[in-house]
Amino acid sequence: MIGVAARDRRQQGTGFALALPSLLLMLVFFILPVAALLLRSVTEPELGLQNYRELLATSTYARVFLNTFLVAGITTLVTLLIGYPVAWLLAILPQRAAALIFGLILLSMWTNLLARTYAWLVLLQRTGVINRMLMEAGLIGEPLQLVNNLTGIIIGMVYIMLPFIILPLHASMRAIDPAVLQAAALCGAGRWQSFRRILLPLSAGGAAAGSLMIFVMSLGYFVTPALLGGANNMMLAGMIAQLIQSLLNWGLGGAAALVLLAVTLALYGLQIRLMGNALARGR
Repeated sequence: MIGVAARDRRQQGTGFALALPSLLLMLVFFILPVAALLLRSVTEPELGLQNYRELLATSTYARVFLNTFLVAGITTLVTLLIGYPVAWLLAILPQRAAALIFGLILLSMWTNLLARTYAWLVLLQRTGVINRMLMEAGLIGEPLQLVNNLTGIIIGMVYIMLPFIILPLHASMRAIDPAVLQAAALCGAGRWQSFRRILLPLSAGGAAAGSLMIFVMSLGYFVTPALLGGANNMMLAGMIAQLIQSLLNWGLGGAAALVLLAVTLALYGLQIRLMGNALARGR
């Protein structure tokens, strides 16, 4: 028994030593900056919670919060609706064709974010390619306003976020045994029934993981909303940058950043709980 206890202590010591570099990185690059931000949010310009009260009581800041969650929610929903058929297509295509499409998807992820956003700015402007094509086709009589509004933000965000829903959905769909769908068809199930009762439940894990990732990333996005949305459609990340960089209001900016961090951690906690319950029911 003594030898077993000593061996367990040695294993615990080895595990702690291996984890120490990661813990130090977390301490230096996450815990300490968050603690400093929390301290400044309750001490500047004076000690108290006045920064948090101002965030909740001022209509301008409330509108920014509402706009942020609205954009994140719409982006998540539209991306999920587009990503499902694309992921299913990749799952049933021959390997060579699927690999080619996958390469194009990954290439879009590797391209510089700023370059992609500026490309959409050129495409969506009143004299851009999209408006000219629609006018030449006779579908519209005058150019549409596709930038400096919510429409431009959603288009740019959906394009950027699509790979983050396609990849987890494709992985969950590839894990589904095709014989299950064949058996459903032999039993008389139509395509909609097969999708609703087999494909959708079995791919729900990938959909939930991808949707949460997109929603959380959208909450903190800065470049795309700033370029395609303009000042009238400011999101929380842009407001934080303006408060700190332009107004040097570290107290209010820190409070807004901590609210965003708290919402993000709460969403992650909710996903972990829901996934844990789903796994427990599966057993």
